[in-house]
This record gives sequence, structure tokens and C-alpha cells, in this order.
Amino acid sequence: MKSLIYTLFGILVLTAAGGVYGFLDLKGYAETPLSVESEETLFNVHPGEPFDEVMKRLEAADIIQYPFRFKVIARLGQYDKRIRAGEYLLSSDMSPVEILEMMSRGKVYLRRLTVPEGYTIQQIDTLAVEAGLLKPGVLSAAATDAEFVRKQGIEAETLEGYLFPDTYHFPKGVTSETVIQAMLDHFYSVFSGEWKERAEALDLSLHEVVTLASIIEKETGVPEERPLIASVFHNRLKRKMRLQSDPTVIYGAENYEGDLTRKHLDTATPYNTYRTAGLPPGPIANPGEASLRAALFPAESNYLYFVSKGDSTHQFSTNLADHNRAVRKYQLGKRSRK
Repeated sequence: MKSLIYTLFGILVLTAAGGVYGFLDLKGYAETPLSVESEETLFNVHPGEPFDEVMKRLEAADIIQYPFRFKVIARLGQYDKRIRAGEYLLSSDMSPVEILEMMSRGKVYLRRLTVPEGYTIQQIDTLAVEAGLLKPGVLSAAATDAEFVRKQGIEAETLEGYLFPDTYHFPKGVTSETVIQAMLDHFYSVFSGEWKERAEALDLSLHEVVTLASIIEKETGVPEERPLIASVFHNRLKRKMRLQSDPTVIYGAENYEGDLTRKHLDTATPYNTYRTAGLPPGPIANPGEASLRAALFPAESNYLYFVSKGDSTHQFSTNLADHNRAVRKYQLGKRSRK
């Protein structure tokens, strides 16, 4: 009888010891990265993909090893039932439990989309493609869809001017509508109630302010000149002078290839401010906060003209005679920008 008891006790001890060893082995595996060197891999979990398939692909991508242990850990923590679809930035220096935590919480990789000030819808479309977020033409199609634009409460044909320049982060698979909405939300967070009151005081609509700001954005070479350039356009508008802005002509020109010609200037288009008085029908780019502020709060000046000095700055003049002298000095016979 005693020998049986000793035998059973021995078995229990061995079993317990084996259990402790197994627990420690699993714990060590769960917390130990595959490698101390960081080799990052973008890994995509497809919607509805079974956990076993995800695990096989993780092993094939050299992100994990010992899939049986990985599966045991996943089941014990119920991670296998909570893996979310999406794109993840995984690394070989991540432990199995860190990988499972990331995918079960849906901490997907966010792709960066940086939109510079003064970019057009078409240029932003290209950036979204380069960021791996959207296919070519998808964003521009949505941003120029009249019905979609009207739903945003904007009285215009397109969303040109309202896609606020900044750096955004989106997951792979994002829709063009989501990307656009983020930019519009940012625009309205910047264009505050105070600015709306200022626009009313200037007798300008929101669309007119954004249009003017877009021209200021494209004409500005150095940031500190924005208020002065804004003052020139405000002064011209008050005097009912044509704005004569090259960037507006370029925006409305067909097949423009980088060389503004006399033909472009002589061709009547809604955006040719050499031929048409007042503001063009809409923005020619998407202006940043500084250009919007300049459009609303221009410098006080009597300037009516400016010409490039060739170093990104401009020479400002109050009359045509001084302007022509500046043109001869700085442009050496080249056509003035104004």
C-alpha cells in the first residue's frame, strides 16, 4: 500500500514539475522576440481570414517561429478569436504576445499623407496614391463630384481650396470620402467663428476668402510677404482693377506645360484674371492657415503692383511708373507677373 502511495506521489510530483516547466517554457516563448535585430514587415490580415492561416503566413514571413506554441498562447489568451483585419507594421524584435496584442486591439499601421500648402486636388490625388492609400483618380473624382460637394455644404463645383494642407495618417483601405472629410474638418476647425465675422466685415463670402487666399498662396515666395501681397489684391479689388495673376491663368489654361505664353494671357477663360475682372470663380489651390489669415487681415498699404526680384521676394509699387522701372530692373525685359 505504501509503495503505491509513494508511486502516485512521485507521479504527481513529476506531473507538477512538468506542468511548471511547460508553463515557464510557454511564458519564455511568449515574451521572447524572434530576433534582437529589428526587421520591420508590413503584414496584412485579410477580412474573415482564419487564425490558422494568419499564423502560417506569420511563420512564412519569418515573424514568428514554433507555430504550435504560438497557437497555444493565442488560445489561452483568446487572442485567436479577436484578431482584427488590417495592415500591421510587425518586427522580428517583437515578442509573440506583443504581436497578438497588437492584432487583437486592431493597432493597424497608419500611412502618412502630407499635403503641402498650395497643392491642387490633382496633386493631392497623386500624393494619396504614392502613400498607398487610394488608387489614381479616386480622390479627385470624389472632390469634384458636384453632389458630394453640395453635401458638404459648400457652394462650389469642387472642393478645391477646402482640402486643408497638413500631415494626416490613415490606415490602408481608407475611403476617399474619409480622407476628404478629415481635411474638411481641419479646414473648418481653422476657419473659426471669428474669421467668419471678419469675412462678413469685409463683405466677402467664405468662398471668396478661400479663392483669394489660394491666389495669395500661389503668389507668395516668402511667408512674411503674404500680408503685403494680400494688400495688393484687396486694393485692386476695391479699385475694380483686374488682378492680373499668372497663377490663375495657369490654373485655367489647357495643356499648360510650364511656360506661360502670350497666347495663354490672351485666351479668355473664367480664371484668366488678365481678361476677367474680380476674383476667379473658385480657388486655384488649397491654401494654408497663413494665406487664409492674410486674405482676411491684409497689411495696410497703397501698393497696387509687385514684381519678382528673382530671389523669391518682390518689389512692391504704388503706381505703374514705379512698377515698370522695377520690371526693367529685376526682370531684364521679361514680362511682369503683374
